[in-house]
Amino acid sequence: MTDVTIVPADVADAGEILTVQRAAYLVEAQRYRDVFLPPLTETLDEVRAALAGPDVVLAARSGPRLVGSVRARVDGDTAHVGRLSVAPDQQGRGVGGRLLAAVEHACAHRVTRFALFTGADSAANLALYARRGYRVVAHRPDENGNRLAVLEKTLSPARSGA
Repeated sequence: MTDVTIVPADVADAGEILTVQRAAYLVEAQRYRDVFLPPLTETLDEVRAALAGPDVVLAARSGPRLVGSVRARVDGDTAHVGRLSVAPDQQGRGVGGRLLAAVEHACAHRVTRFALFTGADSAANLALYARRGYRVVAHRPDENGNRLAVLEKTLSPARSGA
């Protein structure tokens, strides 16, 4: 695996995050034949707002290069994980799993459950989440009609700090 460090993201990282996010989600856009997936249409100002707000946003860096990011929004006892993105040339090297573990760790003391969604036909994403203890709890369409798998992971009371 590449020597990657995971650190809290800063507003100054917005451009790099958006660039990696768009590159990462292009594969999904091709799979679903939909170039209007929300991670592809998100603006730089929207990424800056996410970084400036209360969300947990983490960045994976290989040296000075940003190679991935992930976000989580805490709502009650649930952390909603989203925008997990890894640069295409870094995919398959464990970066996504490390980002997911890091965002879970950053939120675990505040929540008892993690929730996320991915494309229902995105086998590699579903496999990653299954390895990390997530299970599919529902399916729903996104705003463009693409079928999504909704996944959840519940923490034991000892792990969540409850």
